[in-house]
Amino acid sequence: MRKVYLDHAATTPLHPEVLALMCDFMRDTFGNPSSVHSFGREAKKFTQEARQKVADLIGAAPEEIYFTSGGTEADNIAIIGTAMARRKNGNHIITSAIEHHAVLDTFKYLAKNGFEVTLLPVDKYGMVDPDEVAGAIRKETTLVTIMHANNEIGTIQPIAEIGRIVREHGVVFHSDAVQTLTKIPVNVDDLGVGLLSLSAHKIYGPKGIGALYVRKGIRLQPIIHGGGQERKLRSGTENTPGIVGFGKAAEIGGRDMEQESKRVQGLRDKLIRRVLAEIPSVTLNGHPEQRLPNNANFSVAYVEGESLVLSLDLDGIAVSSGSACSSGSLQPSHVLTALGLPHEMMHGSLRMTLGRANSEEDIDYVVESLKGIVTRLRSFSPLAQPVRA
Repeated sequence: MRKVYLDHAATTPLHPEVLALMCDFMRDTFGNPSSVHSFGREAKKFTQEARQKVADLIGAAPEEIYFTSGGTEADNIAIIGTAMARRKNGNHIITSAIEHHAVLDTFKYLAKNGFEVTLLPVDKYGMVDPDEVAGAIRKETTLVTIMHANNEIGTIQPIAEIGRIVREHGVVFHSDAVQTLTKIPVNVDDLGVGLLSLSAHKIYGPKGIGALYVRKGIRLQPIIHGGGQERKLRSGTENTPGIVGFGKAAEIGGRDMEQESKRVQGLRDKLIRRVLAEIPSVTLNGHPEQRLPNNANFSVAYVEGESLVLSLDLDGIAVSSGSACSSGSLQPSHVLTALGLPHEMMHGSLRMTLGRANSEEDIDYVVESLKGIVTRLRSFSPLAQPVRA
């Protein structure tokens, strides 16, 4: 049976060059980079080289890169660290309704601890209106965070325009760029961000390692205390193999981004075109043009997303759904809810995210499989009668 992996927004496989470098490093270099002896100095040299590579990828200085355990921790440090450090200036923070839970749940935590939160709406494509951002900023606003692109529907936000507005008001601007790194250009100066969250396992690097870009001059309050690693912002012995792998993945991703993004976008466009043309009552979620080159998110009427995911899995195809089965009840995605989709369309969501290993043959196989599965699943639903008529 053919195996097709279309869930690269969830995680990516290790690039062979990354794996090879990490294996060599773990075998030969085991020192603690905080140690002053030669073993520690060698480990520190590798981590500093990786820091430079990550910095180069986003147009930053290496001293502005702080390694974390992943994107979630980077988001937490950015949001809580800013809110607490600037609490004397105000207690109002702003984000959008479609952020990753690493952001939304952190905002909920702060709301329970004396902060006032504004959740900005999005349009039917999942786009944040920069004018809404401007209108929400008050004198007591200290932080605005808007993701660079949405992890479910792939919509790319007008971050540069939002960044200009936020800077004009003297407010700190954070963006979660976990999904965009190496897929589209990410440059901190072009985007106008003060803080940027990154993750390695979305770019063919290892899990358990991420980074936070902190523009020089922005002060954050640490949320983890201990040995003072990462210049006292993120204590804890550094994950040196992960850092080395992240650096290599960043180097490869930057090198191949233009060519690979173009290739993957061609496959994505073929996938979208065929699904919409060959399967009745299917819609595309997210912006039709301003979207990540590897993202296709559909709503399939009269079918539950979980059934689609499980059925495709039986055919060797890995995808995800915007719905999650919890305690026996199907909860629709907060992202699709924010788009204002009808209830039945939210439950039939299907996310396919492409990557390096995917081919034209994969797309053909997936479309043919999906056509048969949708026809079979709809045959069980009386609501689907108009489709079969």
